[in-house]
Amino acid sequence: MSLTQVGRTIDLNTGASIPIVGMYPFTTAKTQTSYVVSWLVQALKNGYRHIDTAVLYQTETAVGKAIRESGIPRDELFVTTKLPYSNHYGKVRESLEQSLQKLGLDYVDLYLIHWPQSVVYEDDDVFYPKNSDGSLKVTDSPNFHDAYAEMEKLFKEGKAKAIGVSNFSIKTLEELLTTAKVIPAVNQVELHPYLQQPELIEYCTIKGIIVAAYTPSGYSVVRNDPVIGELAKKYAVTPNQVILGWHIARDTVIISKSENDQRQKENIMLPKLNADDVAKIDGLDRGERVCNKPGHDGLMWGWTMERLGW
Repeated sequence: MSLTQVGRTIDLNTGASIPIVGMYPFTTAKTQTSYVVSWLVQALKNGYRHIDTAVLYQTETAVGKAIRESGIPRDELFVTTKLPYSNHYGKVRESLEQSLQKLGLDYVDLYLIHWPQSVVYEDDDVFYPKNSDGSLKVTDSPNFHDAYAEMEKLFKEGKAKAIGVSNFSIKTLEELLTTAKVIPAVNQVELHPYLQQPELIEYCTIKGIIVAAYTPSGYSVVRNDPVIGELAKKYAVTPNQVILGWHIARDTVIISKSENDQRQKENIMLPKLNADDVAKIDGLDRGERVCNKPGHDGLMWGWTMERLGW
């Protein structure tokens, strides 16, 4: 079976285009910035032109250094970052300015609200303020309406070429759209063969919102599915390539991660699945989250599944 290097883009409702495959530089606080820079430069050399970072990932500085070291012109890159829920607290403009300073950029191509929840702001370095019982300190005011209204101002000023959301459901999108003046360009959510979210995709499509998938492979839970394994043999590719090829067939933006040179190359050299094989993978949906799941208290970052609309 022939493979195709995925370099195509999807049009946003702003008129701009987003590369359909992005690189996600998540790391731990203990990871050396120099190491993150090295594999990001490698990814850019391998053909990636879309980098999706966030304040919570603590990799904005590394992303900026990698962009400069790569020598790739800024206008050939698409850079996303995200507003952390601690900075809904009247700090939206300041948060983006800090992100731009770390990135060494004048603007980002896409700025997302990372989570619909707002938490109490304590300090710039405190991302997860806790109550005495260990639960997250969530607050009802300010809320995502307030944060998004500030993001709309930054969009008009050109500091963010597009704005959107992440981890929003139909419920929270409908709430947001009662006050939003700018329709979100993107909604980034967990999406893979075991969690296909067809109703959310249909809703976003009607509203002109592009859906981007994080955890696109579903980890080994999905990669080890027998159907995926059969198709990997049929197309002579890895299970991961099969799943990413399925996303491409559905016009879903993919936010993937690999620090490994060979896997980076594999993740943008994908098979074109035929309609029957896409349908086989469509049949695997079971509404199962493998990345962000509620804890023993039934809460996901301080909110119930009902409040999230999940």
